[in-house]
Amino acid sequence: MKIVIIGGVAAGAKAAAKIKRLLPDSEVSIYTDDTHVSYSACGLPYYIEGNFADYTSLLVRSVEEFNTSGIDVYLESKVEKILPAQQQVLVCNKKHAFLVDYDKLIIATGARPIIPNIAGVKDYKNVYSLRKIEDGIAIRNKMLESKRAVVIGSGFIGLELLEAFVRNGLFVDLIEKNDRIMPSFDTDMSELIRQRLDQSNDNNFEIHTSEIVTEILGENGVATGVKTLSGKYMPTDIVILSVGIKPNSEIARDAGIVIGDTGAIRVNKLMQTSIENIYACGDCCEERHLISGNYVWVPLGSTANKEGEYAALNAAGVYSEFEGVLGSSVTRCLNTTMSMTGLTEAQALEFGYTPVFAIVSKTDKVAYMPNVGEITLKVMADKASGLLLGGQAVGSIGADKRINALATALLGRLTVQEFKRNDLTYSPPFSPTIDPLLTAMSILCKKVSRPC
Repeated sequence: MKIVIIGGVAAGAKAAAKIKRLLPDSEVSIYTDDTHVSYSACGLPYYIEGNFADYTSLLVRSVEEFNTSGIDVYLESKVEKILPAQQQVLVCNKKHAFLVDYDKLIIATGARPIIPNIAGVKDYKNVYSLRKIEDGIAIRNKMLESKRAVVIGSGFIGLELLEAFVRNGLFVDLIEKNDRIMPSFDTDMSELIRQRLDQSNDNNFEIHTSEIVTEILGENGVATGVKTLSGKYMPTDIVILSVGIKPNSEIARDAGIVIGDTGAIRVNKLMQTSIENIYACGDCCEERHLISGNYVWVPLGSTANKEGEYAALNAAGVYSEFEGVLGSSVTRCLNTTMSMTGLTEAQALEFGYTPVFAIVSKTDKVAYMPNVGEITLKVMADKASGLLLGGQAVGSIGADKRINALATALLGRLTVQEFKRNDLTYSPPFSPTIDPLLTAMSILCKKVSRPC
């Protein structure tokens, strides 16, 4: 069997390695327009910050290692077209174009940064987005010779780069078009994130919400500042575009593959597209949400790896269902951990639930222990059924472990009443006597229709 994989960062690389183990006699090839294969893009902000010195630490598996295991990797080789009727793909590299046959095709084309419609956005060499290893190297090198930075967008990447730049002595202007930072979180939790960051601010950054960048200014090919719609001017040595990403689904659309409402490739539980023998995985495809059942697009490295494995299993003939995602995620910025799983408040209302909430602020360990921090936890349930719907946590290290426990409960479709009986660990260095999660469940028990 001949398996062709388009893309080789997370999902594509995982699919290739898995399918070769399942079908050792098969021909497996990866075609990618990237200059590297199988690397941790999620680690790029931490490389920029200087948590480790050598970017090669991000490489999970080299081309040579793939070749040794019998997988052919073709770098800087872009698949321009899928020809489903012939079961071929058209590949173009620096030298020529050629057709490649396949028995099974796995699309793992990922996503790309959104480039906002800003005057001058493409005119200056020190305006960057972060997606590939070359981006990370360029941003780090420029950061090391800079004193000021402008970061446009305050999502996960925006906040991770805010931390990276501040840790390296730059003054940062963080610009967000919404009225709050981290808009993927509920409003009250976004406000808490803002408060905690303000408390960590030693006059080394400024957050500008409800601001839209209209122009990037510069001279001699170098950006020197940005202007906003309200008339603000912010000088800078480096500009980061982190306003979001979009799926690379155009090649699938052109081939006649069904694209979902999210703009990503629609797949079923077997990671099959609408065309026979073609699968998709990773940031280019949408998934079912495990709570709502609706299709969502959740581009996360953890999801990409899982989907790559399931695509390989099913392409190899091993029936395996990928049930969906919860959108579990976590990041940090300047001593603040922020994590979430399941539905947000807005999503719960959109999908027809009647959400009730418990918001708990507690220390992350017993108060008499050293280095005590605080965690604020928000847990949501459906009033009528008591079904747990989601949660968010903001605070010190340990916020994410509460969200991980809650994610497991969501996967098991537990109710508030069922989770309240959970036997969570306790020891003074790790948690207060009653864990914030159990405190939240006690509060929710009084708000759901079926009492606990």
